[in-house]
Amino acid sequence: MPRHLMEGAKRGDTILEARGITKRFPGVVANDRVDFEMRAGEIHAILGENGAGKTTLMKILYGLMQPDEGEIWIGGQKVRLNSPLDAIDFGIGMVHQNRKLVNAHTVLENIMLGHPGAGRILNKKKAAEEISALCDRYGFKIDLNAMVWQLSEGEKQVVEILKALYRGAKILILDEPTSALAPPETEKLLDSVEAMADDELAIIPFITHKLPIVLTTSHRVTVLRRGKVIARLQTADATEHSLAKEMVGREVIFNIERPQVERGKPVLQVENVSAMSNRGFLALQNVSFTVHEGEVFGIAGVSGNGQHELAEVLAGLRKAESGRVLLDGKEITQASSLERWQLGVGYIPAERNEVGSVGDFSLVENVTLNYYFDENFTRRGIVDYGNLRKLTEDLIAEYGVATPNADVKAMNLSGGNLQKLILARVLARSPRLVIANLPTQGLDVGATEFVQNRILEAKKAKAAVLLISEDLDEVLALSDRVAPIYEGEFMDDIAAEEVDRDLVGAMMAGLRKGVAA
Repeated sequence: MPRHLMEGAKRGDTILEARGITKRFPGVVANDRVDFEMRAGEIHAILGENGAGKTTLMKILYGLMQPDEGEIWIGGQKVRLNSPLDAIDFGIGMVHQNRKLVNAHTVLENIMLGHPGAGRILNKKKAAEEISALCDRYGFKIDLNAMVWQLSEGEKQVVEILKALYRGAKILILDEPTSALAPPETEKLLDSVEAMADDELAIIPFITHKLPIVLTTSHRVTVLRRGKVIARLQTADATEHSLAKEMVGREVIFNIERPQVERGKPVLQVENVSAMSNRGFLALQNVSFTVHEGEVFGIAGVSGNGQHELAEVLAGLRKAESGRVLLDGKEITQASSLERWQLGVGYIPAERNEVGSVGDFSLVENVTLNYYFDENFTRRGIVDYGNLRKLTEDLIAEYGVATPNADVKAMNLSGGNLQKLILARVLARSPRLVIANLPTQGLDVGATEFVQNRILEAKKAKAAVLLISEDLDEVLALSDRVAPIYEGEFMDDIAAEEVDRDLVGAMMAGLRKGVAA
């Protein structure tokens, strides 16, 4: 097997080198003569903004793409990775941010699926013993007989890592490894990652904005910007601010000052609302809360705990099974999404590509989606595209959307620029209620800073803001009140000045109010 090239490597030995990697796509150079190396027993983080070239480089190292120029060396030998199977044979494993698991199978079956050495007859007993040994070695706790659909996001992450380790990975590439985890799950994962590095595995986390994790966990950092290596440094010599400046090319303000705004009258009232998931079970259970003018109400939770269903109920995209929703005292429980828009509900969906925009539409056409019913932009039922073009161009300039012109298709924008356009389209209408569902997910530090500041500006304009986020630090930084959610229920409703971060993190993982950790 080719993975013998890494056998016998000791801590500090270079086991992988990427030399002069260049990858071009139409109109863009994703990787521009990138050099990168990994050493045994090292955690080497790759940082960069959206579109900096991190994902392209990792896909090349995992055999999902071929470089236009450059070489890959493993264990001192030049190699060619034509597919992920080649990468696996050379001892490289990759854990994707989007899970590659089969919900209908057990944990054990998922780990065994596609194993190159499984043979024609599966020996599940032997596999279970070997996987249990890996769990003991690296501190993972998982029920091998559980169905994947029953698992939390943290447990699914563990399954993906075990799958790579079971295939013999000596180099482990982790895509945004903590993005969907509750704080306790994050701590457990990082402990396991450090244990793997102590066992002389090489770990490559590539990360968009969780810089504190980089600083506390990694040994070295490589920063990419616009496809080029901007910096290589020892993590001990870096700070959160210095890394962000290298990534973005300017100073980034992390300590956002939450403006003090006098809380006004109730805007959104939710009374005992329940809703079903797409899989037919009760995802939201008798939730009640109120959001006032000039207030950010933050819902903190791990993915899959009912917050997505709540956002869709409030936006008019999902039916409430029971309960009532009121806007400025008027019941809108049965109102359509269009009626809610017209009443002043602004919705920023989590799925910016699937729900928030139409990829084949131009930017003007995407802005039109929220204005075609507005009498200022229609004349006798005919859309005034001239006026809408001017609006779109004004929004592009005001929100700093990087695009050649307003005729560019939405699919050609980066994630951060598309989110800016969606945000601009919503906030330009000065909504009474802003529903921001995962507004900074997947964004780099610069775009995250921009979006968060715009949300706070909406608050200062006396909008009521419902913020839904899986990033606890974001919720705590922006919110006046915080509600941890778990399995469709609020665990508490806490004023910002009374928040205990550790307790809120534990509630996100299921700790009931008033129960000692």
